[in-house]
Amino acid sequence: MHIMEGFLPTPWWQVWFAVSIPVILYGIYKMNRLVNEKREILPLLAVAGAFIFVLSSLKLPSIITGSCSHPTGTGIAAIMFGPAISAVLGIIVLVYQALFLAHGGFITLGANVFSMGIVGPAFAYLIYKAGMKAKLNFYAVVFLATAFGDWATYVTTSVELALAYPAGDVLTFAGFMSSFGKFAAIFAWTQVPLAIMEGAVSALLFKYVVNIKSDILVELKVLEDAVVRKLRGTSA
Repeated sequence: MHIMEGFLPTPWWQVWFAVSIPVILYGIYKMNRLVNEKREILPLLAVAGAFIFVLSSLKLPSIITGSCSHPTGTGIAAIMFGPAISAVLGIIVLVYQALFLAHGGFITLGANVFSMGIVGPAFAYLIYKAGMKAKLNFYAVVFLATAFGDWATYVTTSVELALAYPAGDVLTFAGFMSSFGKFAAIFAWTQVPLAIMEGAVSALLFKYVVNIKSDILVELKVLEDAVVRKLRGTSA
């Protein structure tokens, strides 16, 4: 997913910066407001950021030159804090990875943030909200939200690459679709199993949080108190 430095030509790397910057600015506003209201969630924000950093650093070489496959870790942050704050955590992680691990780059930062920090978390958040509204099993919803959020990231990356490198070197709908199909199919070989594993790990992590620190989930309005009691098997 980390599109490497210099891989996207003009004007595409500028386009993704222009799209991503407003979301990041809104996320910073939301994060500052949340921290000012609930200082006690700072450690949880740090843990969510660390989770994203660790999972998204476990990259596997992709058959596609210029990119790679890996879990994203952003789904958990989206469920707990919302997609805008997840975008801020995502850009912090991506800057550190570009600076210290040579994952991605600064010219392609806008594109990488858009796919991993914005679109993926937004999908995870929407799926989580829809699943909980439908009163589905909490852990199953977490699994689906984080797995589909991961897949959404890679579909978006495929779109970014196909727009920059359409078949025939001229951007037409047919050329875009041809390139998109190739990029998405190649990513699928590694990303389908990786997303399933990420979903399972995320569900297990939330099970731990529910058993150890469920009050923070209630305070953040991730879960209702009645749902927490049901998950923990208690009536009070």
